[in-house]
Amino acid sequence: MTAWKRLGDTIAHNMVFLVPLCLALGVCAPNVFIPLKPLITPMFAFVTFQGSLGNNFHNLARTFRRPAPMLAAIAISQVLMPLMGRVLGGLLFSDPSIVAGIVLEYSVPIAVTSTMWIGIYAGDMSLALGTLLISTLISPVTIPATLGLLVGATVQVDAAGMFIDMLAMIAVPALAATALNQVTDGRTETQLSPALAPLARIFVILVITTNSASLHDFMFSLTPELAGVMVFIALMASSGYLWGFAAARLMGLGRERSVTLTFCSALRNISAGAVIAQTYFPAATMFPVMTGTLFNQFLAAVFGRMFSRTFSPETGEKDAGTPVVATCTRPVRANTRSASPRPTRG
Repeated sequence: MTAWKRLGDTIAHNMVFLVPLCLALGVCAPNVFIPLKPLITPMFAFVTFQGSLGNNFHNLARTFRRPAPMLAAIAISQVLMPLMGRVLGGLLFSDPSIVAGIVLEYSVPIAVTSTMWIGIYAGDMSLALGTLLISTLISPVTIPATLGLLVGATVQVDAAGMFIDMLAMIAVPALAATALNQVTDGRTETQLSPALAPLARIFVILVITTNSASLHDFMFSLTPELAGVMVFIALMASSGYLWGFAAARLMGLGRERSVTLTFCSALRNISAGAVIAQTYFPAATMFPVMTGTLFNQFLAAVFGRMFSRTFSPETGEKDAGTPVVATCTRPVRANTRSASPRPTRG
């Protein structure tokens, strides 16, 4: 079991390097991974289930009692960003399928992997999990509604089918995991979740690689417009961190909630968007969605370091550039930290 968990930790700590390798593998060997496409939905449902095992309904109650940071994260990630994508993408690109992909990229819920980065920088994990669950649960409604409002005039959207798929991939497994953790008094968080985490991370790798197989034709016939899409997605993804960080400062949030709001505003569940793009949209829509995978984890590392002075715990540490690894999935209170935070296994 120790070796199994070490494998999961290795994958998590090297996502910045593994994701580009997965993309390259899928693009260069599409025939190897195309047979796995029918397994994408169940694999993704498993990832959602495992990622939600640390949550419980008390997190929701706590989040609703002080909802401003949660509402800010959802407003930035699922209102402001899709609208920016539609307006700026529509001005820069003529292909409606490309514009649809940009909007879809920023309509999907907050990424489960945001909790990994929030944990690394010792953010408010209760706020993170509550916001993640709310974002996930409303996504079967918000994704079809956003796409219908912003691109429905040019791209056919099967809202009913999309709603069912989002329930199967995200909402149902998230609720099931939350309920299970609730009834077991948190034992699934400490026992089941760590045991399932390596398999979930392997599934993430497989989902990314399998979905990237759809980029084969585009990457080997890269046009100036598609190259421009890549640059545009990188800039859009970067802006999410800036919006979240600025909102936290304007709201006067403490360090822990600032960390959470910044990462929740930027990190997106791209795999879910890729599944939707592949199922319901023309092939060109997949390109901007999967392009986001190139930058998702990499930019999280970059902006975590960029904001490291603010994200460092207020314990008098001199090295503000070194992230602090959270010791648990619950928020770390200021009066319980020591000058040398204890590391974890990841």
